[in-house]
Amino acid sequence: MEKIILTGLRPTGNLHLGHYFGACQNYIKLQEEHDFYLEIADVQALTDNFNNPEKVYKNVFEITKDLLSIGLDPNKVNFFIQSKIPEIAELTVFFSNLVTVARLERNPTVKNEINQKKELFGTNGESITYGFLGYPVSQAADITVFGGSLIPVGEDQLPLLEQCREIVRKFNSIYGEILIEPQQVLSNTTRVKGLDGNEKMGKSLGNAIYLIDAEETITKKIMGAVTDPQKIKKDDIANPNVCMVYYYHNLVNNKEDIKKVCSECKSGERGCVQCKKELIKAMNDFLKPIQEKRKYYDSHPEIVTDILIKGTKEAQKKATAKMEEIKKAMKIDYFE
Repeated sequence: MEKIILTGLRPTGNLHLGHYFGACQNYIKLQEEHDFYLEIADVQALTDNFNNPEKVYKNVFEITKDLLSIGLDPNKVNFFIQSKIPEIAELTVFFSNLVTVARLERNPTVKNEINQKKELFGTNGESITYGFLGYPVSQAADITVFGGSLIPVGEDQLPLLEQCREIVRKFNSIYGEILIEPQQVLSNTTRVKGLDGNEKMGKSLGNAIYLIDAEETITKKIMGAVTDPQKIKKDDIANPNVCMVYYYHNLVNNKEDIKKVCSECKSGERGCVQCKKELIKAMNDFLKPIQEKRKYYDSHPEIVTDILIKGTKEAQKKATAKMEEIKKAMKIDYFE
């Protein structure tokens, strides 16, 4: 049976290093091996950006340009826009009958995101919308309407995938073996930490380096990165393992320089300012080819639009065929 990769990104902002190392590197490898569908999940982005549609609209194109710039090939990947596939919304409604509110509220990923919103915005549970609480159901529809069998995820997304499998099993137990139970494809890279030492790099946390960041922006961010608090003077012996500057050297620098940074830091031969300046250079060198490629897409927006149109048409064909099968199993193909 054909193995189909299905993954998605919410268009709420440009890609940062967390996206690149945590997920996108894996996409580049997987595009060579399987039939790949990449969803620009604008409907899911609207679950907590419903009052800012301009932001979501703009970022549909921004995130697509980022993905093309890092090496995803439109001849190997079907880029499509979630809202342009009405079968996803239709299947979300059907699936909503198969999962309880209590189960959604127990989902660890949903609980974590709700707690983050409470901390960041001082909100309470009463402000959480039906759409936000139910986005795991929408995500299950994303996966199953395309017959997604292999799903690239980070460890923090595993509870969402397990909820999808539960829905698939419930559906199949009622209507027959129609849907594929998806399996995860985990990235080799764990979650990338933020410049502030937070366990997660994120847009809302303000601790991220974006793939489009200009040199002056990168300089400002890295110069403010957290280092070993015990290192007061330049020649103080320090612990590189608690320093975010060393952490990022490990992401973007070469092995020889990383080894030198570690040794000099531990022996007190290296000051933090010097170390940050070297990281700034390494970071800019790492991002330069990505940003050069992106300039091409910035100056040719019609190519980006054509890629989205082509990929969405391919996704529509697959979703239409699967939905016909699903409706037949559910006995709601009345006039077919």
